[in-house]
Amino acid sequence: MDSNFSSLSNHNHTPFITPNGFLRPKSMASDPKIVTGAAGYILEDVPHLTDYIPDLPTYPNPLQDNPAYSVVKQYFVHVDDSVPQKVVVHKDGARGVHFRRAGPRQKVYFEADEVKAAIVTCGGLCPGLNTVIRELVCGLHHMYGVKKVLGINGGYRGFYARNTINLTPKSVNDIHKRGGTVLGTSRGGHDTKKIVDSIQDRGVNQVYIIGGDGTQKGAAAIFEEVRRRGLKVSVVGIPKTIDNDIPVIDKSFGFDTAVEEAQRAINAAHVEAESVENGIGVVKLMGRHSGFIAMYATLASRDVDCCLIPESPFYLEGPGGLYEYIEKRLKENGHMVIVIAEGAGQELVSESAQSMSEKDASGNKLLQDVGLWISHKIRDHFAEQKTLPITLKYIDPTYMIRAIPSNASDNVYCTLLAQSAVHGAMAGYTGYTSGLVNGRQTYIPFYRITEKQNYVVITDRMWARLLSSTNQPSFLDTKDDNEEKEEEEPLNELPDGHC
Repeated sequence: MDSNFSSLSNHNHTPFITPNGFLRPKSMASDPKIVTGAAGYILEDVPHLTDYIPDLPTYPNPLQDNPAYSVVKQYFVHVDDSVPQKVVVHKDGARGVHFRRAGPRQKVYFEADEVKAAIVTCGGLCPGLNTVIRELVCGLHHMYGVKKVLGINGGYRGFYARNTINLTPKSVNDIHKRGGTVLGTSRGGHDTKKIVDSIQDRGVNQVYIIGGDGTQKGAAAIFEEVRRRGLKVSVVGIPKTIDNDIPVIDKSFGFDTAVEEAQRAINAAHVEAESVENGIGVVKLMGRHSGFIAMYATLASRDVDCCLIPESPFYLEGPGGLYEYIEKRLKENGHMVIVIAEGAGQELVSESAQSMSEKDASGNKLLQDVGLWISHKIRDHFAEQKTLPITLKYIDPTYMIRAIPSNASDNVYCTLLAQSAVHGAMAGYTGYTSGLVNGRQTYIPFYRITEKQNYVVITDRMWARLLSSTNQPSFLDTKDDNEEKEEEEPLNELPDGHC
């Protein structure tokens, strides 16, 4: 970095407050690389192999001889290029937090013949997984001449179950046209020491880990163990979640595809509801803790009369409740469509503490089927009241929207994520996630990706746009909610629904 920048790394392993105000746990072995500059500039840098392995040799980047890059005006990203986390600033305000810009560097720390890369997919399915796998393999091969790429079969467990697949550009050529993941996936099964033992035994020196927040926490643990052992291994994460609940990044890959596929279910519900007297179509969409899919699908559809998400509590009975709103809409339009995220209203659904405490292999709470529950409640209510005879159709496309191939925009995004990840690993960076921040590819330290989840802010403009589009009640006390959000949300949060 420039000589006027000063490192703020804290070397006594005490708890560290990051520039955005989050406490970084004392248990994490390596401290954040924080660099400051003029006018309140802060760079949250990512680790590099030379941080713990001195005097590593460097090599010229083979891209300078690659015909595909001969048309590029500037081959390589400048060493000081960074991307701001927030683009909306005040003229007298600090420049704020930045992340290292992704892209090819002039010098690399691996020769093609020495690289043995491994790719693993973990957690639930998501459109675009196969595209990321394909572009990692093709990027390593075509840009850097890497011939040895292993696919770890079955998630983290595959590392110590010794299940691998040899990946070549030919073998992955058409996989982007399929849904799911050709490598297989699983939840849980993370034994850090066994995984790093396997990495050492196989001679792997680049690990690409595709998964959500739990998977990225596992990747951070793998990086720390690799660092502790002093291994020349780059550990790279590519964030994956269909719920779009990973912080910092603009969006996760597969999200656009999921919203697009959700439109088909909403359209079917609208057709069913419109075809009968007092018809109601209920659509349950994915979203365990954050309602981004439901919110964006509702805004895109324009056929939805009510959208219910985990961040916005609702109630059924009484003035301003859901039953009252349904009756009002049916009298006005003769039909209505309700979209509900799978994590919404769970406190209303659960009949016992036991049902709230059951978890899956990843430690996620097992949710009750809120779509089926609310459909029964609406039917029972109007049957008892005998005010309106209704016909209700319930549509659950939950797993359909994540099992399809990615669409055009997600395919492009997956390509950028994968190629950026490869450029960073070859340049010796490690312990980072490749992600899009304000439309630019960046390298984000693991702790920023795993420190919290991203939620719909119901006091933000995007949620207000939805409420004005559907004309539904907010189902909450505005004063109480504003007081709560003042405590939770920093005053300088980005407007318009950004992470």
